[in-house]
Amino acid sequence: MSAVAADGPPASADPGAELAVLGRTELGSIVIADRVVTKVAACAAAEDPDVGAAASRVLGRAVPGAGYLGGRGTDLNALPKTSVEVDGSKAFVTMEISVRWPEPVLTVTEQVRRRVKDRVAELTGLQVDEVHIVVSDLATDLIPPPRVR
Repeated sequence: MSAVAADGPPASADPGAELAVLGRTELGSIVIADRVVTKVAACAAAEDPDVGAAASRVLGRAVPGAGYLGGRGTDLNALPKTSVEVDGSKAFVTMEISVRWPEPVLTVTEQVRRRVKDRVAELTGLQVDEVHIVVSDLATDLIPPPRVR
């Protein structure tokens, strides 16, 4: 299902009335594909330097060598696995992430949750009602993050 930021003409007959739905004009509506919302949410989560993609798994086991760091499969430079369900102007996000050890998981997930809600609302106009986060890995053998110049 695609997100519809707006559809149809304004409900009010008053020409000076504010438009109730973002993107609605007398010319039509804006439709945002689900995969766009998914990519926005994944990129928003990846903005945190302590978050990355979880290890590739087969039958519940991390696949050896399938990844970036020491063959463990965890890659903090990749986008986390993300899915989004859009219902009208609301989005429900589910993501699977890895967290850099020894960062507190609760703190990191709350930061990611806030950032995803803010970025999706800012860039798509959709309200994110729920961000479900599964932390499937703790990344321990890490190359230090690059210095910002």
